[in-house]
Amino acid sequence: MIFKHKERNLTEHTEELQIPLFGYELLREEVLPDLLGKDHNVILYWAGKSLARKYPLSSIDELIAFFDKAGWGNLVLVKEKKTEAMFELTSFLFDQKKSFSAPLEAGFIAEQIQNIQGFITEANEVSKIGKLKKVVFHVKWDLEDRVTT
Repeated sequence: MIFKHKERNLTEHTEELQIPLFGYELLREEVLPDLLGKDHNVILYWAGKSLARKYPLSSIDELIAFFDKAGWGNLVLVKEKKTEAMFELTSFLFDQKKSFSAPLEAGFIAEQIQNIQGFITEANEVSKIGKLKKVVFHVKWDLEDRVTT
């Protein structure tokens, strides 16, 4: 599956490129917090929402596939109700970490679910389970607050 950027297409060649984990970790764990300062988690959440607008998806299956293709980990929908959902994210990226945070991913999920459901949506990391190496996201949308375009 090729994910289309809202304004440009990625080529097949781009999908085959690999980034060393060390380089990815340096950017995510060292460079971004230094650049963004104490509010880096909030900024990364909003960056995730912005990224989702550039790569709009139309279903939860596409959202799960995007996480896999982006190398963010294995995203699973564990529960869905009328106004909320729970997702679990597991990743080899968490294996060496004592603590980890996924605000970029939370923002991305929030915006994609907002687009899919049509209601203003927020996502929060509700637990970071160290031994099991997963992050649980609580996603909630407001049926009284429809998205307008």
